[in-house]
Amino acid sequence: MLSLKLAGIYFDCVEKLWNFLPEPNPILVESLSEELNIDAVLAFLLVQRGIRDFEQARAFFRPQLESLHNPFLMKDMDIAIQRIKEAIDKQEKVLIYGDYDVDGTTSVALMFSFLRERLEEIAYYIPDRYSEGYGISYQGISFAEENGYSLIIALDCGIKAVDRIKHASSKGIDFIICDHHLPGEELPDAVAILDPKRPGCEYPYKGLSGCGVGFKLLQGYCLRNGIPFSHVAEYLDLVAVSIASDLVPMTGENKILAFYGLEKMNRKPVPGLKALMNIANIGDKSVTISEVVFKIGPRINAAGRISSGASSVELLISDNRQEAQKLVEQINSYNDHRKSIDGDITAMAIKMVEEQDKIKKRKSIVLYKPDWVMGVVGIVASRLIEQYYRPTVILTRSNGMATGSARSVDEYDVYNAINSCSDLLESFGGHKYAAGLSLPIENIDAFIERFEEYVCSTITDDQLVPQLLIDREILLSDITARFFRILQQFEPFGPENPAPVFVTRNVFDTGKSRQVGRGWEHLKLSLTDGQAGTSEIEAIAFNKGHLFNDIHTGRPFDLCFSIEENIFRGVSSIQLMVRDIRFL
Repeated sequence: MLSLKLAGIYFDCVEKLWNFLPEPNPILVESLSEELNIDAVLAFLLVQRGIRDFEQARAFFRPQLESLHNPFLMKDMDIAIQRIKEAIDKQEKVLIYGDYDVDGTTSVALMFSFLRERLEEIAYYIPDRYSEGYGISYQGISFAEENGYSLIIALDCGIKAVDRIKHASSKGIDFIICDHHLPGEELPDAVAILDPKRPGCEYPYKGLSGCGVGFKLLQGYCLRNGIPFSHVAEYLDLVAVSIASDLVPMTGENKILAFYGLEKMNRKPVPGLKALMNIANIGDKSVTISEVVFKIGPRINAAGRISSGASSVELLISDNRQEAQKLVEQINSYNDHRKSIDGDITAMAIKMVEEQDKIKKRKSIVLYKPDWVMGVVGIVASRLIEQYYRPTVILTRSNGMATGSARSVDEYDVYNAINSCSDLLESFGGHKYAAGLSLPIENIDAFIERFEEYVCSTITDDQLVPQLLIDREILLSDITARFFRILQQFEPFGPENPAPVFVTRNVFDTGKSRQVGRGWEHLKLSLTDGQAGTSEIEAIAFNKGHLFNDIHTGRPFDLCFSIEENIFRGVSSIQLMVRDIRFL
């Protein structure tokens, strides 16, 4: 078993299965290797990702903004642009409305920053996670009515807000919805609904983030009104942050947007993102998708978890460095507080499971505690997935209801499991791997039983064991400087274009490996596989400090890893990121 440390306590984690992805056609691999003049291992990886020839490889390695789809292929795009133009021509009061997470706040910052140059009276609204919950709220509509806003542009939400948008319409308030979630059976009666997943929408790429949908609206607005593309491209860094943090597919249009968004972040980010990069200690090097996911995204999210997501929007729309610095310090303090809270609650949740055999024997986990902080229950659910690897729901009390978040294991649809209990719920929404839900407190026990019954009847044994999907076995000597330079061009990595994972057999310590971290919980390794031509290579293994004695004695092991760049004191080197270790 592996080891996880939270709130000062170590817990055992589920061991992983090593599964190799299907090998691609060797004839295609050889042909592509020759055509591109690259190592056969790299050609192997490309064919695995569906790349068969030079043109496909060029599109993969050299994303082009000219390859973005025509925004007018999206249903209702013409209508939405015309309504915005009307609002600008008449100088109406416009409200930009979005969710409190990273995708929502970056979406609002994008739309607000672009339109504030064209509208005299524009504002933004982020619902309170605790008093209003996710999506369009009656409080938000009341705010618009009381302040004379005649148009609301909703981003990253709204596709299921049928009753609320009907209510807004009765108050004379129009809605444009820019969403990317799956719609329900009935669509809201909005002026325009932009959502690639809505029925009848022929837009060719369905994987956009909410911010990505907002970007397409502004791209279309610029095209229709003769505005240079550069006027909207200056916000591509916000789009990249949304793509990385919302874990949408890193393919097609998203890969193009993320590629140029990262380029913008590394060249001239908006002041708020620059402040976030600095406080996360990535200001002096090239920011990567991984750093967005683990260092920038959590800080943006923290505001909505601990206080208000409006703080993140305020940071992201700031055009003043001094102001941005003050705002980012507050948001960083929210993130520190969030980490403390979610660590404590995770430890409590694991203790609850460990003390109840009935829960430990289930194929799902549903936990409820009325005083848990609503803003971190999704994180806690993810922590329990790491620990027990079962579909997990964490609930707390909010506004008189049991409200919380669900997370799932690979290839299991937790949304369908929750939907099977819909008669017990007040509301729910989400997707295959993550969902939110609310139900009467008196229905919790019935929900636990029904949810478990559904999971037991639909989940397979393989889905209850975490799997490491491995691309290929290689030798350490395969990892040359040229190999790594080309591998870096596979980036940006993300869902459906993950960082390649390799296995090397019979690896051992050179004698220089050591434990690192405040509690010596991590390993900094110096490794060799004993093959001719192999020099020492460094690796980092998080949460594996407990294996140090076995490794340091020279005991051989098989290593599962990805490859990354390590920059230390301005010097760049190749480093292995250890995924797992198996002793021989």
